[in-house]
Amino acid sequence: MIYLIVFILVFLCFDSAPAGQQNDTKLPEVVVTGEKIMTPTKQTGETVYTGTELTTKGLELSGERGKTNIYEAISILPGVVFESPDSNNLATEQTNIRVRGIRGYLGAMTVEGIPNYGGNPMGPRAYIYDLENFESISLYKGAVPGDLGVGVGNRGGAIELRPLWADEKFGLKLSQSVGSFEYKRTFLRLDSGTIGSVQTRLSLSYSFTEQDKWKGPGDIGPRNNFNFTFVQPVGETIEIKLWANFNEIKHYKYRSLSYKEIKDLDNFYRLDFNKSFTGTPADDYLYYKYNWERHKNRDFYGFINVKVSDSIKLIFKPYISKEDAKIKDGSESIQGKPGVQERIRDIERKGLISEIAFELGNIKASLGYHYESADMNIYTENYWINNEANLTYRGYGVFTTTETNYINSPYLKIAGTIEKINWQMGIKYFKFKDSESKGYVTEYPGGIPTLVRAPDLDRKSRIYDIWLPTAGLSYSFDDSVEVYISYGKNFIRPYAYMPLLSLYNRLRPNFQAAGITLNDLFEGYNIERSYNVDFGVRIIKDIIEITPTLFLSKHKNLLTTVSDPRVLDSGKSVNYQQNLGKAKGYGLELPMNVFLSNGLTFYLNPTYNHLTYDGDITYQGQTFSTDGKQVVDVPRWSATSGLIIKYKDFEIIPQLRYIGKRYGNVEHKEKVASYQVFDLKLSYIKEKIGTLKTLKASIELDNIFDKKYVSVINAMDNAVSGTTYYVGAPFTVKGSISFTF
Repeated sequence: MIYLIVFILVFLCFDSAPAGQQNDTKLPEVVVTGEKIMTPTKQTGETVYTGTELTTKGLELSGERGKTNIYEAISILPGVVFESPDSNNLATEQTNIRVRGIRGYLGAMTVEGIPNYGGNPMGPRAYIYDLENFESISLYKGAVPGDLGVGVGNRGGAIELRPLWADEKFGLKLSQSVGSFEYKRTFLRLDSGTIGSVQTRLSLSYSFTEQDKWKGPGDIGPRNNFNFTFVQPVGETIEIKLWANFNEIKHYKYRSLSYKEIKDLDNFYRLDFNKSFTGTPADDYLYYKYNWERHKNRDFYGFINVKVSDSIKLIFKPYISKEDAKIKDGSESIQGKPGVQERIRDIERKGLISEIAFELGNIKASLGYHYESADMNIYTENYWINNEANLTYRGYGVFTTTETNYINSPYLKIAGTIEKINWQMGIKYFKFKDSESKGYVTEYPGGIPTLVRAPDLDRKSRIYDIWLPTAGLSYSFDDSVEVYISYGKNFIRPYAYMPLLSLYNRLRPNFQAAGITLNDLFEGYNIERSYNVDFGVRIIKDIIEITPTLFLSKHKNLLTTVSDPRVLDSGKSVNYQQNLGKAKGYGLELPMNVFLSNGLTFYLNPTYNHLTYDGDITYQGQTFSTDGKQVVDVPRWSATSGLIIKYKDFEIIPQLRYIGKRYGNVEHKEKVASYQVFDLKLSYIKEKIGTLKTLKASIELDNIFDKKYVSVINAMDNAVSGTTYYVGAPFTVKGSISFTF
């Protein structure tokens, strides 16, 4: 199906020659220009393009769905698969992204190099920004520049957000959106312009978003977001920039489905949490008010650039990031009875990235250091469900005291040019000090939940470190053809602590009888690492831009489920995760833009990805034949494609999203069918109407044919069982109008 659709789109595009043109007429060379959707990119001080930048026009293609989630915005890029059960991506953590098959929470996200991440789940918070406050977004999938603060790691690539800093001219933007399922969003941004002789510039934006869930009871939102930027030049040699972002959202969850249920979507497509409290605890853990989330994120970043001379520059990036979250999940069994578990996250990170960049003839070099201290207080509390629609507190589920964690990471980059050859190399050292922790359990003297010290739950302090080399080489035949090769070693520091803590707590007597402490389990944790090579060609010829890229990867120390016969769980060997797995892969990305005329652009971004297990997996004493099988949830084929059609003040953008078949478990017994979803955007854009700079009115039609499909697979990469699924949103209509003064 996908091949037929792509063929038709290409045929229509190339069949759009002007009327009266004869096929046998020799025409002079014509270069048609159009708005760029994506362009190759590199970091300052580098010479080889190793990333892809999504332009302002490219960001617009994500429409309303991309305005509140960065992952949606970049999903147009080849090699990126993002899925959500929500029609507007407001469901914060019930989403899934893979970059070249690697889960996105194993990647990095930065604001001009400053990392954004949290814990439980580990990884970036893609839902805390408004897309309108960014000028562009860059993605590095293989070789990741050393000056991007990775935080937890970059096995899943690295995203760099490039802010829309306060403008030199006064400006005001106001937009209002409405849509299906009571969707409402208001966005306002004010730019002060340059103020007086001191040349200060400020910007302030605010957005309010809310909607009903498209199925089941409960709503999503309200979501409130504030963003502030400040730019202050000091003479001609110093520039100070400040960036602040505040985001708060609360929402009810979507209910996941089992594999049996997704095989009968006609009956289970709209299955969700219960609307009413029944008084029967065995049913009421599915009550929607027991399944919700609240997130509050505050980020304060500074950027100080000092020009020492024409060839020497100093850069300082201090930052503070805070996160508070509460997540409630109903459970069939909390200490043997139906109940609710509440996860609490209280995270504060402080850091500084400092760098000196200099040039010596044709050589560019950067020497930098990233320091961060982080306090991550993450724990759970348990409750039993009563018949009277209230909860009985049952104490802490997982509770440990933790101290401050530290990151120390120096890096060096060198780059240069020799005629038509560009070269670069770099080395980064990453050192993470994981603090010790002291464990506690909840006991019930006199029926009152009380924390009691449990030394077998203590963890020792550990240091994880790794060297991360990168290299790149390119050769330009002329202005239209360039070949390149790049190498990068990527990593992710240890993660998934809570599953190990929860398992040990649940089976504590069994582990104690075997003489195994929690620290013994954590001794098997290590840094995951990957080795990545890209071979590519960039061709810009007449009306076409195409960048075929072959990528190779090898992955080691992957978190993998193992069986331990020393400890029994219901008569079977207990299973837990250790860093022992391996995988390998190769693939091809073929991004293409065809500028057929100033009013017609065709884009196609297909990816083939062969990512397989390198070895068998053992689970509950049984060895499963997984060697050579495609990794769970990784489609071999994926693509986005569309047309940008402009006529006078109107713009029409039909778009196709395609995801190939996947599997929900390592044995490939849970097969998830491929799907394609069609979207359509219609816009009217008028410039310079009186005091108005721009007027834009848009209508978006998502999932036009109301396709029923599985959107998110909730499983670890080594899942043998226990996978759950979410379905994609139905046909949705949204309209928006915006004014720019």
